Amino acid sequence: MRGWWIAIMMVIGLGSVGLASGSMAADHKYVGAKDCGKCHKKELMGDQLAEWKKGPHAKAFEALKSDEAATVAKERNLPAPAYESPDCLKCHVTANGKPASAFAKKPFDVSDGVQCESCHGPGNDYRKKKTMSDHDLAVAAGMWEPGKDQKICTQCHNDESPTWDAAKGFDYEASKKKIAHPIPEDVKGHYLEKEKELRAAKKAAGGGGDDDDD
Repeated sequence: MRGWWIAIMMVIGLGSVGLASGSMAADHKYVGAKDCGKCHKKELMGDQLAEWKKGPHAKAFEALKSDEAATVAKERNLPAPAYESPDCLKCHVTANGKPASAFAKKPFDVSDGVQCESCHGPGNDYRKKKTMSDHDLAVAAGMWEPGKDQKICTQCHNDESPTWDAAKGFDYEASKKKIAHPIPEDVKGHYLEKEKELRAAKKAAGGGGDDDDD
């Protein structure tokens, strides 16, 4: 069990600044994993939502309820249990502590843990398919690039984590592989046309289209 806790903490971290609470969020609003999942749960996109659910980020909040987390909270003299402590929640829950105005709909359920926008940035301004289909346009609209910018990760993955191993540090490249959820190569940059082809095929077969946002 101890090994499981350390594995979770090394992937999540308890940094001094939460991924979703720094200045990088600017004035963009959060929409939540359910909204992102409208497209990213599709087989066409590699079912990225399912990959996230299987990984440690989705379990980040639950990790704070473990016996190991309770021990860490006691050792650090936290005034509340780990699952209630701002010191832990800031890196274990996306946009924790943000005002209601920071969300396009409503604040997130803490049980969602570290979801899409912790790493990719608040998505309200880049969430549309036409924007997301053009990578440069999406970045211009506020999407972060964690695969290219280690600082996005090290806002939480740093030496303030109670399970930090100074000898190992944070292996950025190895950590990216652990949570990889790539879009299929043949779909990158061609999502709209690929989706159009699928819709045409479904229509020809007597099926309907999807109801995603445009």
